[in-house]
Amino acid sequence: MTPAPRGPAGGRVLVDTHCHLDDREFDADREAVVARALDAGVRWQVVPAIDAASWPKLRETCRAFPGLLPAYGLHPMLLSRHRPEHLEALRGWLERERPAAVGECGLDYFVEGLAREPQSAYFEGQLRLAREFDLPVVVHARRAVDAVIAALRKVGGLRGVVHSFSGSEEQAAQLWKLGFLLGLGGPVTYERAKRLRRLAATMPIEHLILETDAPDQPDAAIRGQRNEPARVAAVLDCIAALRGQSPDAIAAATTANAARLFRIPDSG
Repeated sequence: MTPAPRGPAGGRVLVDTHCHLDDREFDADREAVVARALDAGVRWQVVPAIDAASWPKLRETCRAFPGLLPAYGLHPMLLSRHRPEHLEALRGWLERERPAAVGECGLDYFVEGLAREPQSAYFEGQLRLAREFDLPVVVHARRAVDAVIAALRKVGGLRGVVHSFSGSEEQAAQLWKLGFLLGLGGPVTYERAKRLRRLAATMPIEHLILETDAPDQPDAAIRGQRNEPARVAAVLDCIAALRGQSPDAIAAATTANAARLFRIPDSG
């Protein structure tokens, strides 16, 4: 097992396992955003891609700041931008860059007009690449958790995270049996999210990791505002309260989970 990374003085360290720090919404103050994250204890951020055109900027963003871990993939909501040759291009990026993960990939059955068959073709293609390169997958599954589970079983030999999980407890249990983790972020902080909050309170801690999905999915305290990776601390505090445990205990467990999944080295 990869040990959790530690801060310079052995203090609490968090991992934002899903943050789009390369997004143009951060172009004006990206350095300040990273500084605030570090001040909040967020030592590492996994930065997933959305389409082939975004890969070069994402790579440069991650090279510019220590602790940013790139993932390259093709997001289902950007289906119109993808081409079959992008899967072969992705293979080249995985060979050259050796990223932390493949993604963001997955299925989205919520947005109208997104054809399911090509979504599945791109998703399964990326799953096969992840298996070939022994990389975790960062999975988007909106109104499509059953179909995602079926694809994971079909390809097999995979590990990863279903980010911003919003499925049922039964679906969660099926994912745990496949060795997958669940990423929870801002939505869990809203009191109306009763099913999600119940899951956060009771799920096995070894399958939980924290995320923001910044600049999207702000937590309840910054509703309607731009999200950023420092806010993963608010997600931590909420989940700790729901579980009746200390934030430090949840931080230690979820950071260890993230370190194991993404093979984050111990920098202590």
